Amino acid sequence: MAAESHAVDLLPVVALLGAGVIAAPLFKRLGFGSILGYLAAGVVIGPFGLRVLTDPAAILHVAELGVVMFLFIIGLEMRPSRLWGLRREIFGLGLVQVIGCALLLTSIGVATGFPVAPSFVAAAGFVLTSTAIVMQLLGERKETTTPAGQRIVAILLLEDLAIVPLLALVSFLAPIAPGNAAAGGGLNWTAIGLGLASIAGLVVAGRYLLGPFFRVLAQAGAREVMTAAALLVVLGAAYAMQAGGLSMAMGAFLAGVLLSESSFRHQLEADVEPFRGILLGLFFIAVGMSLDLAVVARNWRLIAFYVVAYMVVKALVIYAVARLLKSPHREALDRAVMMAQGGEFAFVLYGAALAAGIINGAENAILTAIIIISMALTPLAMMALRLAQRPAAPSTDGVERPEDLRGTVLVIGFGRVGQIASQLLLAGGHDISIIDTDVEMIAVARRFDFNVYYGDGTRLDILHAAGAGRSRAVMVCVDGIEDATRIVELIKAEFPFVPVLARANDRRHAMELIHAGVDGQVRETFESALVLGGKALETLGATPATIEEITAELRDRDEKRLELELVGDQMAGRALFSGKPNEARRAGTGRRVTDESVTDE
Repeated sequence: MAAESHAVDLLPVVALLGAGVIAAPLFKRLGFGSILGYLAAGVVIGPFGLRVLTDPAAILHVAELGVVMFLFIIGLEMRPSRLWGLRREIFGLGLVQVIGCALLLTSIGVATGFPVAPSFVAAAGFVLTSTAIVMQLLGERKETTTPAGQRIVAILLLEDLAIVPLLALVSFLAPIAPGNAAAGGGLNWTAIGLGLASIAGLVVAGRYLLGPFFRVLAQAGAREVMTAAALLVVLGAAYAMQAGGLSMAMGAFLAGVLLSESSFRHQLEADVEPFRGILLGLFFIAVGMSLDLAVVARNWRLIAFYVVAYMVVKALVIYAVARLLKSPHREALDRAVMMAQGGEFAFVLYGAALAAGIINGAENAILTAIIIISMALTPLAMMALRLAQRPAAPSTDGVERPEDLRGTVLVIGFGRVGQIASQLLLAGGHDISIIDTDVEMIAVARRFDFNVYYGDGTRLDILHAAGAGRSRAVMVCVDGIEDATRIVELIKAEFPFVPVLARANDRRHAMELIHAGVDGQVRETFESALVLGGKALETLGATPATIEEITAELRDRDEKRLELELVGDQMAGRALFSGKPNEARRAGTGRRVTDESVTDE
């Protein structure tokens, strides 16, 4: 009997994991993406499919922790200074988009014969974009930390905050809903105050308690304790926000932001990542299981109309707002398609509206189906957009991946800079290991006898496999500014005694790398500009000795200027950089100070 009991208890776990393991890789292989695979798996094994599992709500409550952990990891990447820098996007761009979408989507319901209150509730639920879908898509495209990705994150944060006043509006609208005899008391100021108090309490705890807490645990030297502590912080912050009537995801995000400047942030990210991936997959499976196929079959015309109408109108509003606020066409189009669906917070809002009598059970089922179908269509829409915008990425089949590499120097990035720098090392008799993510470049490099491995240097597991910890030095030669900084931060956190030398895009990037702990950085145009200026002086008749002296003085002056800017601001080194003739120049040389960063300050 005991064995039978255990078999029955394990069946849901086996079914969920089996469905995810089969469906996600299959759909990704077919080009549809893992999200659609998870959703399809949920439909198949759910109560309206094969009925392997019959309680999607219970699974959804647990699987929502995947979204929570995802937002925690995003928070770790979002330092308070960066978050403060996004304040205009959050309360400007985000607010305009939410209000615009809410008004136009409500008008669709009213225009098709529904009363104002149910129309507003239906629209408000669709306005709240799926954080899980969008963050997963941004992560797959490695755009989370790009300026365009940061603007999307800012909008999502505003929508997370919007759930509080929207829930309050549900209770306010309840008295005017047709057939509802409940007497409403207006806005629940107590609930709003409790939410604000929860945010303040979490900020205070994170500011003054989390750092000392993790330092004490680190001294114990037990890895499993740090993992448990990471989960405790994520879930504790989520619970605190939930208790205050806010979204769990926002609590986890705030905890991540508060820990973003901690020396433990890379370890925390590594500890939480496996749980995030599994639970996020289960979340999408549970959403697929929630799709009532019987409701869809009975009301397919109504559902199809509102899915198309809501998605098209929402996308048009998002695009218009983006263009109005000076976003480029391609960025606006990407954002419009990516955020055109409804989200998981709609389930909470519709549940509250059902309890308040604004909508009935049948309307709740129809609205839920509209949301789920829009979520399922988003990966397909993004795939269609990618096919229309750019050719498919080259296949990685047959490309070697790093495994226990042991080169004296690890070179990350084999573009223009990496190719030249590596030749100096080879000429000096050193054995080097090279990783890059450009499949076509790797194939070309093989023709010239360079053994380049396919690996993303922003991933800690790849750095371990590429032998970063065993190298006598690491050269970061990647093109991306954020990727280069991220790689330096990872290496200095995980392998603090390994010297890291990096290519800097411009002056500001050089200062970012120095703050990240880089041992040496070279701005990619500075040295070439000095050589070009020297050639110009030679053409004008200067002697080699004079050119060498001028170049050495300019290089020294630039270093002093950079030191002043690191402890001051952009203008701290102004005395060392001017378009006027140099007062300290030697007679007859007529030297001027030049630098590549005039437009990049």
